Amino acid sequence: MPDYLDDLRLAHVLADAADAATMDRFKALDLKVETKPDMTPVSEADKAAEELIRGHLARARPRDAVLGEEYGVEGTGPRRWVIDPIDGTKNYVRGVPVWATLIALMEAAEGGFRPVVGLVSAPALGRRWWAALDHGAFSGRSLTSASRLHVSQVSQLSDASFAYSSLSGWEEQGRLDGFLDLTREVWRTRAYGDFWPYMMVAEGAVDLCAEPELSLWDMAATSIVVTEAGGSFTGLDGRPGPHSGNAAASNGLLHDELLGYLNQRY
Repeated sequence: MPDYLDDLRLAHVLADAADAATMDRFKALDLKVETKPDMTPVSEADKAAEELIRGHLARARPRDAVLGEEYGVEGTGPRRWVIDPIDGTKNYVRGVPVWATLIALMEAAEGGFRPVVGLVSAPALGRRWWAALDHGAFSGRSLTSASRLHVSQVSQLSDASFAYSSLSGWEEQGRLDGFLDLTREVWRTRAYGDFWPYMMVAEGAVDLCAEPELSLWDMAATSIVVTEAGGSFTGLDGRPGPHSGNAAASNGLLHDELLGYLNQRY
């Protein structure tokens, strides 16, 4: 069985290069920002970081396919790197430090592609998280300077911290009533948004999080970090993994209740 540790080391090299490029343009007064057809912003830094990662992969893993937010899919085969060059572009362009480069390797398996390596690098926060299949999840400055991650043991909603991105998506999907019912049951709610809630679930700082609409590149890396830390990561439909177009993550103990509230009036 492959251990994926060479791929994980490569993911760190890719993230180092991306971090240097994105931090160089963070808060730049002349940063160029465009609007994509779906009305979301994309900056020159998004494009540059993805181009940089693709260039490294073309040299280091020429037979692997690549799927990225900005430039789509290239190549075919049983291994596919999935990249979000800047998750949290709206934060990035406004100078908010909560954004990250997401890098995952997915491999063909029964039932479809599954994440086998995931790395989340948030250089403006000075944080990085990563995981490889069956090797656990970690956070730290580097592979040699890291702490293992474990989800919380909170087992009651009344003691749980719940994180989310915004209210609008839940309302658009007709799930707002169940969402609000959940917020009334938990101990604490915070709208951290983007990649960060999933990393806090993996760290045990947050117990539940969910988002109503996401793309594969938003979830491929975060999903394996959560699950390798001992948590659960599914779609709102309960299907494991990052393939449902939305996400629910938890410490596992509260997952059924999380899904129950978000689907109860849907």
